[in-house]
Amino acid sequence: MTRPSLAPIAAALSDTVPFVGPEALERRLGQTFLARLGANENPFGAAPTALAAMAEALSAGWKYGDPENHDLRLALARHHAIPSDAIVIGEGIDGLLGLAVRLYAAPGAIIVSSLGAYPTLNYHAAGFGAEVVSVPYREYAENLMALATTARRERASIVYLANPDNPMGSWHSAQAVTQFIDAVPPSTLILLDEAYGEFAPPGTLPPLDTDRPNLLRLRTFSKAYGMAGLRCGYAIGERQTIAAFERVRNHFGVNAVAQAGAIAAIAAPEHLDQVVQLTAASRARIAQIATDNGLTPLPSATNFVTIDCGGDASHASGILTALAARRIFIRKPMASGLDHCIRISVGTPADLDMLARELPQAIAALG
Repeated sequence: MTRPSLAPIAAALSDTVPFVGPEALERRLGQTFLARLGANENPFGAAPTALAAMAEALSAGWKYGDPENHDLRLALARHHAIPSDAIVIGEGIDGLLGLAVRLYAAPGAIIVSSLGAYPTLNYHAAGFGAEVVSVPYREYAENLMALATTARRERASIVYLANPDNPMGSWHSAQAVTQFIDAVPPSTLILLDEAYGEFAPPGTLPPLDTDRPNLLRLRTFSKAYGMAGLRCGYAIGERQTIAAFERVRNHFGVNAVAQAGAIAAIAAPEHLDQVVQLTAASRARIAQIATDNGLTPLPSATNFVTIDCGGDASHASGILTALAARRIFIRKPMASGLDHCIRISVGTPADLDMLARELPQAIAALG
């Protein structure tokens, strides 16, 4: 049968998604998860004022959202004390990564990232015909100088760093990140993913710099602000770098409900502080549960804890599968050198009570 042909880059790709969602796993297992501890979501939710603002915006859902995201950019500019034209809004960091790759990585271009780092970048790189050159982690952390050296050697169009890191939860100091930024060639765009920045200890995030043309700082409302399902994130950078997004972005991509919720969330710092405290307490509980079961929790500056299971990748996968059978959803790193670990997101006290009850049985089931 004659049919339209895919473009060459798309034709060479397989059907894939960067993550297998918990919903897909539930359909496969034929049962719902009772504890959702794998997607690095914020179970403590958005601020009540943000929920109210979104409910009000929903009642006016017959209207298009502002394609310029003007009020949200202005609220963020005031919050960060930077110009509003140094900010672009997108459909979460995932959407902004795709736009950045489209803008700065031509087909055949090199993108440098860490082996096992956030996979959405690799997904977009493949979709636009770029090539990813990977740098191994070093002691469960991204190797900053190796990333910078590789970017220089490969004449990379883009280099990607998450600080704090997903999937390991590790972090570098602001001083170390600044040294990394200075070591990257000015012709290479730095994508500095700070999705978990609100959870990081003081001294982790460098001061905002909107004068450097090759630096984009990526932030989100999905994590600490509790709005993962709304898909709203933003990038901070130099004006001309930010202006380039107007050439390719989906101008109605961030809906009116998300914009209203994000504006209200910024204005509720007391709720953010409460979420950070609850997250720290939940991390500590997860770490204790891991220790009680002979596993080794790694230090974390995020809303999850990565746990060294003390065996190989098969052993870690076995724990993940056994927990899924007990209706607890978690995830694990997949790259060599990291794949003997599992990753558990923070949860409510009831979620973690269930984890404490079921983890020993899951481990015992492996024999």
